[in-house]
Amino acid sequence: MMKVTYLGHSGFLVELEDMYFLFDYYKGQLPEMDTEKGMMVFASHAHYDHFQNGIFDLRDRFRDIHFILSSDIQAEENEDTVFIRPNEEKLIRRCRIRTLRSTDEGVAFFLHYKGKNLYHAGDLNWWHWEGEPKAYNTAMRRAYQGEINKLQKEKIDVAFIPVDPRLGEQYYWGIDCFMKRIDTKKAFPMHFWDNYEIFDRLALEKDAAQYIDRIVRIEREGQSFLLEE
Repeated sequence: MMKVTYLGHSGFLVELEDMYFLFDYYKGQLPEMDTEKGMMVFASHAHYDHFQNGIFDLRDRFRDIHFILSSDIQAEENEDTVFIRPNEEKLIRRCRIRTLRSTDEGVAFFLHYKGKNLYHAGDLNWWHWEGEPKAYNTAMRRAYQGEINKLQKEKIDVAFIPVDPRLGEQYYWGIDCFMKRIDTKKAFPMHFWDNYEIFDRLALEKDAAQYIDRIVRIEREGQSFLLEE
């Protein structure tokens, strides 16, 4: 059983039989949780829409808890807190954690836990901005594709990938590249700034036809999804 709850923006809670994984939580309501399970809390970078100090209040609820924070985050060092840099790998409570370098700030997370592979991009995305110099956008394309290519040998059960409408017509380039290169069962678009119409736009993109059935449509904060094995 895998249950995924959308909390808002880039925030997701993933529940497995004995463990929770909480990603980039800064807003939204957490659902009721079994505090006898383990909890691993991830923050991909220090931007306000990906990290808030309130996550540390979860220490009062979970005995078995770990915080895995990008190294750019300023937070108090504690025995339950791990700071991680790009292109590092750590083993925490039988969870293998690997990071990629973001094309913005911080890291993206790739996790392997008890046969399941999860990917949370943070702000690793193909940030093609109209108006930027051609050299900038070329460097961005190369940087993004170079990081994504590091996952080509992996089979991912669930991926969380930005689709930012501020990018205009290029909003879907990042997820399009990812889904065409990486073997992924289900993908959750994120970082869409409460613009849920982005799902209708994506469904109409001809480029997305080969993977649109693997895109999970989100309709509201707090929505949960039970994913088949």
